[in-house]
Amino acid sequence: MNGKLYIVGTPIGNLGDITLRALETIKSVDFIAAEDTRVTRKLLSHYEISKPLVSYHEHNRNESGEKIVERIIAGENCALVTDAGMPAISDPGSELVKLCAEEGIEVLVVPGASAVASAVAISGIDSTRFCFEGFLSTSKKSRREHLDSIRNEKRAMVFYEAPHKLKRTLSDLAETLGGERKIAICREMTKLYEECIRTTLGEAERYYSDKTPKGEFVLVIEGASEESRSDGARESEAIEYALSLVKSGNGAAEAAKRAAIEYGVSRNMLYRKILSNQSEI
Repeated sequence: MNGKLYIVGTPIGNLGDITLRALETIKSVDFIAAEDTRVTRKLLSHYEISKPLVSYHEHNRNESGEKIVERIIAGENCALVTDAGMPAISDPGSELVKLCAEEGIEVLVVPGASAVASAVAISGIDSTRFCFEGFLSTSKKSRREHLDSIRNEKRAMVFYEAPHKLKRTLSDLAETLGGERKIAICREMTKLYEECIRTTLGEAERYYSDKTPKGEFVLVIEGASEESRSDGARESEAIEYALSLVKSGNGAAEAAKRAAIEYGVSRNMLYRKILSNQSEI
């Protein structure tokens, strides 16, 4: 008889945020699949729990996933945990869930702390509707496509970001969405230096221009208003027009100038978009 896979949420900072059910589940399973066994071992040690650990992360998910599934099919129960928060959310754990589903293995969830829900809750931004956008790609082409796709998004948007990438991300978001768009910058949630800065994208970019970001960040950005969506649509059309001019033989500066006059948008923004597009061809 098959065992079961338990998706177990763990604290995102404060170890006291683990649930009683999570502790009971971890104690009851045969083994634990962890993103980083060293991190999980600290959690287990804090609660005086001893369980076999196996490594399951982005770089070994194929090989390790198959072995985990084999053990579950053989009758063992497994708890999947990540370093912080809910497994399978912007996380390779989703692949393990898929493998188990394909094999008819029962997958149960043990809810826990979530950086996304926590950030939205304290953001002060309308959360009637919101979407999780994860991390922006480091690839120029993928990053541009992602940013262009959210230009007119009505819902609040939630992003994860690492400290060494924060400045670039704030700059790109301000350029794409406008400096007046509201943002909540949630840093080190539930930890000693927890902080939530509620400001605008433009002010956030200026704030970090001479300040080194530290800690892990969750960004909550308000959705586009009717007016900003209209402006965003005009910018998108202007960019497409400028790029078509370049393909027709016009220089980047001339194309940006003509498109800016035609659509009433920033010539500098168009020029940067043209250069960015050319560098990726």
